[in-house]
Amino acid sequence: MDDKKNIPHVRQRIDEIDDAVLSLLKERLDYARTIGALKKESARSTWDPRREREIYERLLTNNQGDFPEKAVKSIFHEIITACRHAQKSVEVAFLGPEATFTHLAGVKFFGQTADYKALESIDEVFHEVEKGRIEYGIVPVENSIEGAVFSTLDSFMKYRIKICGELRLPIRHNLVCQSGDIKDIQTVASHYQPLAQCREWLRKNMADVPTLEVFSTAGAAQMAANNPNIGAIASELSVKTYNVQVAVSGIEDYQGNTTRFLVIGRQSPSPSGLDKTSLLLGMADRPGALNEALTVLSAKGINLAKIESRPIKGKQWKYLFFIDLIGHIEDPVIKEACSILRQICAYYEWLGSYPKAESNEAVGEHV
Repeated sequence: MDDKKNIPHVRQRIDEIDDAVLSLLKERLDYARTIGALKKESARSTWDPRREREIYERLLTNNQGDFPEKAVKSIFHEIITACRHAQKSVEVAFLGPEATFTHLAGVKFFGQTADYKALESIDEVFHEVEKGRIEYGIVPVENSIEGAVFSTLDSFMKYRIKICGELRLPIRHNLVCQSGDIKDIQTVASHYQPLAQCREWLRKNMADVPTLEVFSTAGAAQMAANNPNIGAIASELSVKTYNVQVAVSGIEDYQGNTTRFLVIGRQSPSPSGLDKTSLLLGMADRPGALNEALTVLSAKGINLAKIESRPIKGKQWKYLFFIDLIGHIEDPVIKEACSILRQICAYYEWLGSYPKAESNEAVGEHV
């Protein structure tokens, strides 16, 4: 077989396949717009989590492992989100500037075609979503090593929004600078959580170099781009965005370090079949009040995924509890349990029901 004769023939066939795929993508987009118009007539949401999960399951079954499964999901995630955004444009707020880890998480969840808006704080993300000026926000809520992101939890106590989705992303931190040479770095800047997540590496390898806490990893990358003696702990997206070089990759102290992000909006989606419900509860001032609430869930066989307490500002030694349950508020057993909790708790708020994050999300980082 003569490669010089056959390679052009194979490449021609690949080009033909690519053209056919593009033609089918355009056709799919047209049908998605038709679906969007029909949903608008019936006032239905453009996002149907159950339908999307069914698409992925069907595709993976039909694939039978021939094409890499992660690639199948990644490719069709972009296709599905692009078609959904063609029905209705989506604007997403995140903790800026551009190329923060939260921005990276937003792209993972909403795809490349959403309109992303960088804001200066997590509080501002909540505020803009509550006022309806931006449809969705994405915020970090907890890290597997450093724990809860308190500014996010406190914002749930302050603003009336709903949780619409979640995703968990493995964390990989990079030490970056202008030259890519660690010897040039005289100060290491980053957000407080990446600094904490890399403290042992920094202690062992850069013990004499001071650290500087800034409001975001992307801000640190910007500083490194403008000053040859500043290094930043930042994401790969920051490297591409701010034209800095990686001095050392993967400097996080623990493998398996993961951050959970929440998507916030003004309305939770319909059931997907694999959902989570979040509540904000305040207990009555009597012994055993918290145990009484938890007993309601246990008696009904409801799995408690998380519980986190936060002090109520201005009320000494008073707390609210963030609770995550497995199931959707429309599931009869969840609905019944929540009805009881509403009656026995001093404070009750349903924060939202939304599709559970997959345990094997693709690579990403935090904040």
